[in-house]
Amino acid sequence: MAHEVTLITGDGTGPELAQAARLCLDATGVKINWDEQEAGVDVMARTGTPLPDGVVESVRRTRCALKAPITTPVGKGFRSINVHLRQELGLYACIRPCKYYPGVRTFFSDRNVDLVIVRENTEDLYAGVEFERGSTEVNQLIEFINALPSDKKIKTKGSETGISIKPISVSGTERIVRCAFDYARANGRKRVTAVHKANIMKYSDGLYLATAQKIAEEYADIEFEERIVDNMCMQLVQKPELYDVLVLPNLYGDIVSDLCAGIVGGLGVAPGANIGPNGAVFEATHGSAPKYKGQNKVNPTALILSGVLMLRHLNETSAADRLEAAVSRVIAEGKNVTYDLKMDRNDPTAVGTREMAEAICKAMA
Repeated sequence: MAHEVTLITGDGTGPELAQAARLCLDATGVKINWDEQEAGVDVMARTGTPLPDGVVESVRRTRCALKAPITTPVGKGFRSINVHLRQELGLYACIRPCKYYPGVRTFFSDRNVDLVIVRENTEDLYAGVEFERGSTEVNQLIEFINALPSDKKIKTKGSETGISIKPISVSGTERIVRCAFDYARANGRKRVTAVHKANIMKYSDGLYLATAQKIAEEYADIEFEERIVDNMCMQLVQKPELYDVLVLPNLYGDIVSDLCAGIVGGLGVAPGANIGPNGAVFEATHGSAPKYKGQNKVNPTALILSGVLMLRHLNETSAADRLEAAVSRVIAEGKNVTYDLKMDRNDPTAVGTREMAEAICKAMA
């Protein structure tokens, strides 16, 4: 039986990356009925919106999407198309594996880095509860806070102060921490590390940590530890090979996931999955690189590896393993790879986006 999957082709280099990833996924032999949907600045010029209703409707129907990079219009429309999709579809968990593949250029090539970031997607400072400097709302908020019987005061005036609220809930934390432990258990991982700043933000991050500790008691087969976020960043730079699954609130997860991507070679090899109770969207974590649009130049690895995550989500484990092994083989050989995977980025033997995808397909044969 074929799987129903939405393919969001994106903009900039997105369409060529989408086609490269589709080529590799089809080559696995898994039957997929693709529903191609457009989103981004290109479709905005025709429809007036970067995210037409049909895109969300398609994902609601298929409950599974592979999304190429999308440019968020600056100064108008959605603050972020990616964030809007996650919120609209209830995709509360962002899962980003950060794994080193031999042949990728990185200072950490002598380390066996293979860790997974599990990031909460809906709460924290990215919830969008913000108040603009000089607004009526920010003045009312400052007045309200300063009138409370507490020594916690905002000492600057509303005319010069912007405010963002950081909501952290028990239910949101329970959900993401369980997701991290369930992922660890399902994928043979041994340890979950909760990352926080509870030593300073005692009522938000403190709540997050206390809730994580309580949930950890339900998973006696998985080791649990906690790290303060600034120390975690140092630990990851010094000894990333010691860590396994990290679970983090939204903002820290965004920052630390890019740090970990840098450790294993950059966003070009960093896949991602956004998971919720009613569906999943798999995406490369890098941008749309519009300056390279139509040049058949950019690295397709991140989106292809996102397709690997999608196959595992669809319980096509054997196909996922074969595709990941083929990606690894092509990168390690170093012949049919894009310029950024060459030891010298000006190497004239670098191949294009499609040619690398075709090499990966041949490596599966």
